[in-house]
Amino acid sequence: MITLQTALNSNLVQWLLLIAGVALALAAHTALWRLVARRRRTEFTTFWRLANRLRRPSRLFTFVAALTVLVPALDISRAGTDWLEGIAVAVLVAIFGWTVLVAVDFLIERALGKLSLDNEEDITARKHVTQLRVLRQTARILIVILTAALVLSTFESVRDYGVSLFASAGAAGLVLGFAARPVLANLIAGIQIALTQPIRIGDVVIVEDEWGWIEEINATYVVIRIWDWRRLVVPLSFFIEQPFQNWTREQSSIIGAVTWYLDYTIPVPEMREKLHEIVAGSSRWDGNVVNLQVIETDRDTMHIRGLMSARNSPTAWDLRCEVREAMLHWLQATYPESLPRMRGEMSVRDERRGDA
Repeated sequence: MITLQTALNSNLVQWLLLIAGVALALAAHTALWRLVARRRRTEFTTFWRLANRLRRPSRLFTFVAALTVLVPALDISRAGTDWLEGIAVAVLVAIFGWTVLVAVDFLIERALGKLSLDNEEDITARKHVTQLRVLRQTARILIVILTAALVLSTFESVRDYGVSLFASAGAAGLVLGFAARPVLANLIAGIQIALTQPIRIGDVVIVEDEWGWIEEINATYVVIRIWDWRRLVVPLSFFIEQPFQNWTREQSSIIGAVTWYLDYTIPVPEMREKLHEIVAGSSRWDGNVVNLQVIETDRDTMHIRGLMSARNSPTAWDLRCEVREAMLHWLQATYPESLPRMRGEMSVRDERRGDA
């Protein structure tokens, strides 16, 4: 006759009890998280929002914790128990790293949500957004690397191999360091950019003779949106090691220039007044700078340059085109003879006088 003790000692019953215990723990976790979700809908606090983000790591933790508690009750050899405990420790370390990653990502996203880039002239907002995004990318990489290292260190064989590798660095270590140099250089450059701010999200830059906006700053590269919607991908280290132009480093306002090549007969004072009239009537002008000067002369024309300011680079470009077209229309209608032309001198020989 099979007694209760005999039944409990059978492997099948033990495994069924293990499955039932794990299922019960997961069911309790699901019920608890439903309460958390309901609380989050009624109380929009940081704690409850973060708790909702940690649902998946906590579910995995519940599963591993249930196994850790129930596995010792199974009739398993000592070697098998030690192996399962090692796996459980490694998974718990991974869960801890996952939790830290989710928490850091949540807190940075919450901080980014309080900042707005709608006002392109708000340099402070763009500065903080850049710092937070670079910090998030760098933190993700560091957390993943440290978590992977800690997980591997929980296994004795891997730990011993790592110690021996460090002890006998030699040529292999030099090769590995040289191969990882670009990645490390970009990571360090990302930290430098976050601290020193040579570029920010939304900055207008000229890189490799291309004009565009800083669209993304990632852990190892920057994406620049060119004016014609192309994308230029540049390593982060470029902005630390190479010179480039940043048109919005301190402010977004910029001065645009238009140059005309005109005949010497053009009345410059009248043209200057016309430039003031055109610029003052444009909604693109920011009201700061407008000027006209003769900047150069050659034997055929005068080089006349008009300056006008706008609140940002795209507006300055449109203002320059508007002024150029309006001034050409005025020149064609009022002083067509002032447009560039070829000069020549002709001499007529009197042949009859020569015959006399």
